[in-house]
Amino acid sequence: MPRPTSLLLLLVLPACAGRNSLPEQPVPVERQAPPVDQSAHASALPPSSVATVAPEDLAAEARLAADSAADAAVLDRLALASDSGPDPVDGTGGADAVSWDIDVVTWSDHDRVQYYLDFFQGPGRERMNVWLGRLPRWEPMIRQRMAEQGMPGDLVYLALIESGFANTAVSRARATGMWQFMRATGRGYGLRVDGWVDDRRDPWKATVAAARHLKDLQARFGSLYLAAAAYNAGAGKVSRGLKRIGPAPAGPAPDEEVPEDAVAVADAEDEEAAAEEEEGPSDADFFRLYDTRLIRRETKDYVPKLIAAAIIAKEPARYGFNRIEPLEPLVYDSIIVPDMTGLDVLARLAGTTTPALRELNPRYLRLATPPGERSMVRIPAGTGDAVRVAYAELPPSKRVTYVEHRVARGETLSGIAKRYRVSVASIREANRSARGKYLKVGTRLVIPTGSGGSASYAARYEAPRTAASARATYHRVRPGETIWSISRKYGVSQANLKRMNGLRSSKLLVGQRLRVR
Repeated sequence: MPRPTSLLLLLVLPACAGRNSLPEQPVPVERQAPPVDQSAHASALPPSSVATVAPEDLAAEARLAADSAADAAVLDRLALASDSGPDPVDGTGGADAVSWDIDVVTWSDHDRVQYYLDFFQGPGRERMNVWLGRLPRWEPMIRQRMAEQGMPGDLVYLALIESGFANTAVSRARATGMWQFMRATGRGYGLRVDGWVDDRRDPWKATVAAARHLKDLQARFGSLYLAAAAYNAGAGKVSRGLKRIGPAPAGPAPDEEVPEDAVAVADAEDEEAAAEEEEGPSDADFFRLYDTRLIRRETKDYVPKLIAAAIIAKEPARYGFNRIEPLEPLVYDSIIVPDMTGLDVLARLAGTTTPALRELNPRYLRLATPPGERSMVRIPAGTGDAVRVAYAELPPSKRVTYVEHRVARGETLSGIAKRYRVSVASIREANRSARGKYLKVGTRLVIPTGSGGSASYAARYEAPRTAASARATYHRVRPGETIWSISRKYGVSQANLKRMNGLRSSKLLVGQRLRVR
């Protein structure tokens, strides 16, 4: 994970100042709706009604929390792996049958590569299986972003060992998101991090920043694996280590015999050119640094983890991963909202759930877009036109079902909940800072007042097919439909949809009849 920038790393950032403001990076399937002209501020609403949280929304959040906890447990074990591992296993096997655009084959027999191959197949098997299932969701986008920066696409596996492709991941050091950016490093690459927005959690934005960061590190060190080590430990740490170990010894290896007839005297011009040419660091220098105490164990193991993950991900069945349930890539439309807007409001307009919309917009920390500014919100594919029209008809007072409250001395969570006529659980759901036992004076809380006024507008602009689907019990699979798209259409989870139909995988056949109620 990127560590706080040292003085040497900070020297790199000003050179990229012209690129610090990252443009929005839409995927090819995005269809962005035009902005809405109305801009009345809606950040201060009266506590007019009782908030209601749908049971399925709470259940979805509980599943997400449990899944995140399982990720964190294995990622912690991965980061703190012991110095001595079990007996090595045959790691590469069919290495000649597949190819990588990072140097996997040269180092596949390294002891720690073998150790992590065993770890992923042993203690980490269950979560590795989950992570391999998440890979298809993000791999096309990550490879595209890496290619745009001229970087190898197989760096996608860095996100696997960093976070298991979890956008909500937060490390012990507070590195956040799929690419585990520290706050300072993320901001240095144009990511917004404040009380309303954390772009480190946005996979599209964070991937662009990660690709740029890795490109800068590779340019600095001349080696992909040294760049990966610097991504984890910081550029300053790796630079100091390289200075301590010095350049690699020149000449043949100790056991290599040099034939006498191969010794020749070069002409003066060639000697001068050779003297001027200095070779920079290479991937081999990472493994020379590995054999010292100049970098921490976590950084030493970072590249072996990457190599092991790349080996398994290219041939999962070879290593016993035969029951992967691949997630579909996320496709979406988008809408520009002119001011603070609740994600729950847009979810109702789009005919989906709040957790589903949060999955598309993990950067918004408070279940609403920031007040006083235009914001782009991703919504389910195919809903853009209807949501835009419905939102334009929605009175500004109905566009946000949240008000902000600053905690005063002596106030309690139950007292605040009573004042606004909402539940304690709903306040905790909307505010991470309210999940502890005590409230800090001055803390700003987002209070979900739950006016629910957008439901009638959603119904007015709901497509006839969607209205009919609300009453449907069965669904006939059409070309291009997936488990994900069908689950979103009928408001059921993918797991429940599979359970109702006895499906063991996400594969569907055109014409297949599915129970959806």
